[in-house]
Amino acid sequence: MIFYLLLAVVLLWMEQSLPTLTYTLPPKQVANGIIDTFIHVTEQYVTYPVDARFQDRTAEGILQTLIEIGNKTMDEPEDYDARANLVWCATMALNGLIRVGVPQDWTAHMIGHELTALFGIDHGQTLAILQASIWQIRKEKKREKLIQFAERVWHINEKDEDKKIDLAINKTRKFFESLGVKTRLSDYGIDASGIDKVIANLEKHRMTALSETKDLTLEISREILENAL
Repeated sequence: MIFYLLLAVVLLWMEQSLPTLTYTLPPKQVANGIIDTFIHVTEQYVTYPVDARFQDRTAEGILQTLIEIGNKTMDEPEDYDARANLVWCATMALNGLIRVGVPQDWTAHMIGHELTALFGIDHGQTLAILQASIWQIRKEKKREKLIQFAERVWHINEKDEDKKIDLAINKTRKFFESLGVKTRLSDYGIDASGIDKVIANLEKHRMTALSETKDLTLEISREILENAL
């Protein structure tokens, strides 16, 4: 009995103290964390429909929360409520809850890892560079979920579906940029010559059939990177 009481006290203390441990993080790393959390969710959500209603609604709730508190927790790093919500979102984004029974992509992460390895760009920054470009290139493959993302997360009511998707992609890019993170390869000094190195590393590491449908070839990866310049 005493053991469980002590355990409850420790867990309560951890719940109250863990967000405060992030107060001294540099703003750049907070922004990286917000973006990484956001993309962890979209890698499991913006794929194709499988009638996973709980997973979808939970993913959408995490994304909406990040949009609501992202700038606040950047501007007010010691606002406990904002930072606690960020930490909880980060936990829920990758603890396995929203991935059960749904297809997963992870293209942004796989290509992003190579950008980090080759050019030293922060992980969160690579995701901010790649995600909008991936969605633009893979618009038809992800059409239904991009429309759902636009409607449910960004509350876009545009009747034209293509415009709706484009608005959602642009709003996502602007959200990342509002956190102080640049979203183009050229912003980090990378030009077309760097793309060959990324493609070579993807091939070396057998990342030649990416995405939730395993049909994203090296040629499509190149197209994504060129679009991200």
